[in-house]
Amino acid sequence: MSFLINLLLALAFAPLLRGIINKTKAFFAGRQGPPILQLYYDLAKLLRKGAVYSRTTSWIFRFGPVAGLSISILCLIFLPFGNLPAGISFQGDIILIVYLLGLLRFFTVLAAMDTGSAFEGMGASREMTFSALAEPTLLFGLAALARKAGCFSLSPLMHEVTFDIWQTSAPTLALVIAGLFLVFLAENSRIPIDDPATHLELTMIHEVMILDHGGVDLGFIEYTASLKMWILGSMIVGLAVPIRSGILGIDILSMCGGMVGLAVLVGIIESTMARFRMILVPQFLVGACVFSVIGFIIQ
Repeated sequence: MSFLINLLLALAFAPLLRGIINKTKAFFAGRQGPPILQLYYDLAKLLRKGAVYSRTTSWIFRFGPVAGLSISILCLIFLPFGNLPAGISFQGDIILIVYLLGLLRFFTVLAAMDTGSAFEGMGASREMTFSALAEPTLLFGLAALARKAGCFSLSPLMHEVTFDIWQTSAPTLALVIAGLFLVFLAENSRIPIDDPATHLELTMIHEVMILDHGGVDLGFIEYTASLKMWILGSMIVGLAVPIRSGILGIDILSMCGGMVGLAVLVGIIESTMARFRMILVPQFLVGACVFSVIGFIIQ
């Protein structure tokens, strides 16, 4: 029962995070901004449209969005939500989640390169380069938590993160959260790494890879991006909000409140910071990896 609630929360409310981010940015800019449910409207519109495919593309281009959505939903099955357990849990599922996220990226990049577009190939190259720096951060961060909790499964690991653990291991947890948050910004193409609102192909990373997608395929990609944000965000909030009351309503509300707070924080960052120059992005990701490595070393 708890697993179904966990899965339904992700599927239903993942697009809401991006709406909260956009609403926060509009507030700081003194604008009304789009409705907080705008992405739901956009997804419904895209799912009603058809798709146009170039004759130079193969089945890989059509399979990419479907594979990405399927992998993100599969990843949710192994992902706990605070005190809510995952549907499937075993020793080593931490590594599986990281590999699933890598597989999601692989199909996105493969579909982009299948178009033969120079712009999409450029975005795919950037995506793979930066992911090579972001993935070690995620691995070291999860390894630091596994070493501290004494288990290599995400569900019992998150269950062990309580106020008592924070009192004894606050530096380790803070460093891991800092590293994961920087990866969260990079993996979701947020400022200061990327600007999801830009339309200049030369400066885009993720958005340039989906220029040739439309209709249902684009809807799948946008929904997959929301689920990916939920996946990485729930890891951060699960560590930063150590409320494990055992009461289903309280645990759900605390995690949902943390997810809203995370979205607001991202909106504030995007409202107060400028995007980095492309050559500074590797330094940013290396700094995130340093946080996770130090968190792994100090126990």
